[in-house]
Amino acid sequence: MSTATVGGGAKKILYALRTAQRMGIKNSAKALTAKNTCKACALGMGGQAGGMTNELGEFPAVCNKSIQAQSTDIQPPIPETVLTHALADFAELDGYELEHLGRLGTPLFKAAGEDRYRVVDWDFALARAASRLRETEPDRALFYSSGRSSNEAGFLFQLFARAFGTNNVNNCSYYCHQASGVGMGSTIGTGTATVELADLTRCDLIMVVGANPSSNHPRFIHKLKDCRARGGEVIVVNPAKEAGLVRFALPKSPRSMLKGGDWIASEYVQPRIGGDTALFKGLAKAVLEAGLEAKDFIGAHTEGFDAFRADVLAADWDAIERGCGLDQATIAALARKIAAAENAVFAWGMGVTHHTHGSETVEAIACLALLTGQIGRPGAGLLPLRGHSNVQGIGTIGVKPVLPADVFAAIEQGFGVKLPTAKGYDTLAGIEAAHRGEIDAAVIMGGNLLEATPGREFAREALGRIGFRLFLTTTINRGHVEGMEDGEVIVLPVTARDEEWEPTTQESMFNFVRLSDGGIERLDNVRPEVAILADLAARVLPSSPIDFPAFAQHRHIREAIARTIPGMAELADIDVAKREFHIQGRLLHTPRFNRPGGKASFVPIALPVPRGEGLMLTTVRSEGQFNSIVYERTDSYRDGADRMTVMMHEADIADAGFTAGETATLVSDHGRLPGVTLKAYDIARGSVLAYYPEANVLVGTAVDPRSRTPSFKATPVRLER
Repeated sequence: MSTATVGGGAKKILYALRTAQRMGIKNSAKALTAKNTCKACALGMGGQAGGMTNELGEFPAVCNKSIQAQSTDIQPPIPETVLTHALADFAELDGYELEHLGRLGTPLFKAAGEDRYRVVDWDFALARAASRLRETEPDRALFYSSGRSSNEAGFLFQLFARAFGTNNVNNCSYYCHQASGVGMGSTIGTGTATVELADLTRCDLIMVVGANPSSNHPRFIHKLKDCRARGGEVIVVNPAKEAGLVRFALPKSPRSMLKGGDWIASEYVQPRIGGDTALFKGLAKAVLEAGLEAKDFIGAHTEGFDAFRADVLAADWDAIERGCGLDQATIAALARKIAAAENAVFAWGMGVTHHTHGSETVEAIACLALLTGQIGRPGAGLLPLRGHSNVQGIGTIGVKPVLPADVFAAIEQGFGVKLPTAKGYDTLAGIEAAHRGEIDAAVIMGGNLLEATPGREFAREALGRIGFRLFLTTTINRGHVEGMEDGEVIVLPVTARDEEWEPTTQESMFNFVRLSDGGIERLDNVRPEVAILADLAARVLPSSPIDFPAFAQHRHIREAIARTIPGMAELADIDVAKREFHIQGRLLHTPRFNRPGGKASFVPIALPVPRGEGLMLTTVRSEGQFNSIVYERTDSYRDGADRMTVMMHEADIADAGFTAGETATLVSDHGRLPGVTLKAYDIARGSVLAYYPEANVLVGTAVDPRSRTPSFKATPVRLER
């Protein structure tokens, strides 16, 4: 990595300008200033304060991710003459080309055995979809939602699925932060952030673990920079040294731009891939050995400490060092900084959760926060860095296989229905069932399930064995054109968030619920997800005691959510009061934990089985993409790396018999990725970076057994010529 590379800066301003010119200045201004929640990450901005304002009232709170998301939503519809090309023609396009074909502006239908879509009208599409679902046994159906849908659409989606008779209801969080929910739930009794956005203005230390917010959560970089400006510490823990986490030129700050960027990380440590559990056990051991634990806090607000203490102190420093690749002195110095902080926030991304031991690593992070008393008060706590703009809300309102007992009872009583009790599939389990031929129909709302699933060929085969698939989407992606040979498929075009006919709501990673007005008209033949689901549910379940047609009006759904979901009472009249809110009952500023007796629980930290000495692949996103959506083919924060660039330590390239710049094939036990270009990078020895979703062909289906989150970031690989 060139030492001159800086995140942000003039190139981001110029990119935004070029994008705005392509979209049209009028369209761009309307999209960015409307009172709608940002469509990108869950850090959150927009809503009733305006599209470029966050919940603290800071303006302009806009980033490149927001501009990228808007750029494809504003595209004109794909011409019908293009839509009817053979699927093989679409399969030749890469993700960037598919995303930039335009918006889907009409329903599509492909009969079983046909090789292309044909354009159909709405009545045919909905009638056919309803007929196919009525023919399906509920336990052989799968319902999947991405995290960009609204709370209203998500609640109706899961209610329809359960009224239909299945708990096979899941969402993309099983592929990202489900391990966070498991690990936080077992220690502090909640699965969401314990801090709000304002707490990031009060802390004097932020630890960022296994995340690259300069690319994926750019607004978070502002909070890191502000922490440094207050004299605080920003400790980055990541195998790769990412330019935007070293130095970042803030486009909204002339001073930052003029001086060539602000320093972000005060300390940057690079453990080996999968070494975070060992690191956090080492940090706890160093705190205890130095006698720096928060004794009063531990005694008053926790349980299980004695067993935790004994387990940690018994750990061997050599095993810890081998596990994380960092030495005892480095770990001890970090521990002293954390213990000395007045207010510390621990933030992490999928570099923590995408492992077979992801839940245990999150527990280790939570236990360190408890050990140092850095939780349950203003300015300190835990922050899982969520991706999709409403992925947390989708989970809150029940798009998951198992509903909390109180929510389950409230739905049954409130709607006069009997819900299914059979165990539902999580996301990967649903794909595995499809691969076994046990799924006959799937309703997929948003996302790109094909490319988001580990094991590309496995995913293609699994989805291809589903006899009927119904997609709700704004654009065409590879999941709509591959694995289609045998099944019947309907694709329905939906409104983007700012095109909704009625207001919708979204939840940020800070447990803050925003109201989006919608109301922008771009395409004349697209419909909101809620309108589609209400119509479809009424056709499939005409005798249901649930008045599905009434739910076409969003306020009725919000009233139902307010009655059934704890902490969401204020949602009922949010469209009238225009009052956005933090969800009640979430842990924030008092050390009263959502566990028996109100006490948090320390848990022992088991070190993972030591990995071998070969190369370990972790999949990453580029600055020019969001989740599986590719907006730009090159990565400006990694010196223009393209989608087929593989980044490694220079010595590892040499040890493999190659030189930087050569072409190779990257191989795992699960697949091959030919034609990659090797790039020397500042990264821990033995580590390999390759871009998701292209590198998913190499990733297997091993999962964290507790969260069922796949191990996207720890795949043994080798290089071949």
